[in-house]
Amino acid sequence: MGSQGIDLFYLVRSSGPMVLFVLLLLLLFSVTTWTIIVVKYRYIRQVFRESAVFMDFFWKSRDLSEAFAQAKQMQFSPIARVFRIGYVELKKVTQTGQEKNGPDTENGGEPSMRIQAHGSENIQRAMRRGINTEITRMTRMVPFLATTGNTAPFIGLFGTVWGIMNSFHQIGQMGSASLATVAPGISEALIATAAGLAAAIPAVIAFNHFMQKIKVIETELQGFSSDFLNIVERDIL
Repeated sequence: MGSQGIDLFYLVRSSGPMVLFVLLLLLLFSVTTWTIIVVKYRYIRQVFRESAVFMDFFWKSRDLSEAFAQAKQMQFSPIARVFRIGYVELKKVTQTGQEKNGPDTENGGEPSMRIQAHGSENIQRAMRRGINTEITRMTRMVPFLATTGNTAPFIGLFGTVWGIMNSFHQIGQMGSASLATVAPGISEALIATAAGLAAAIPAVIAFNHFMQKIKVIETELQGFSSDFLNIVERDIL
């Protein structure tokens, strides 16, 4: 004796206009969510891959110009982009220091010390701005996942409540409250809650995953920025 399964397409087709609107809205949320998941997963995977390659090359290289040339080839690595910003600012600082410190070195080197401190602060500020830009770039579209995770269940619940209201209204008009009368309307209404959960669960999982990965990259960016400033202050400025 076989069991009869649930015909979801029939339930959707037989739903009322408001429930259909809720289901279409949740479908839009779900499609957008999965698009973001695929795009961000591929992007963050490339970020980690290129960042690992650049960091390996940077620490093996003894010349910052070689690392800069390598960084220009990295399209996805935020560490490489932050390094380029710091390197360009370093070139500006050293050029300015040579122009200001060249003809006047008779006062015990005090201008050189001021230029060194000022130059280090400029590089630090430039790299901090670069880090903020990279964090903004990596978190782009990710907040939509949190929005979907927070709102989709409530949107689905709204569709369910609306469908149940219509079911009870029809029961009142028909004057019958048997299980055969109540069950179809309630099952049609509950599909909205199921759709809301189906849209929200992947969004929440993906949001937590991506934010954890972004925090790892942010930590690496902060650490690399500190290491680069130490190298510059120790060996160049």
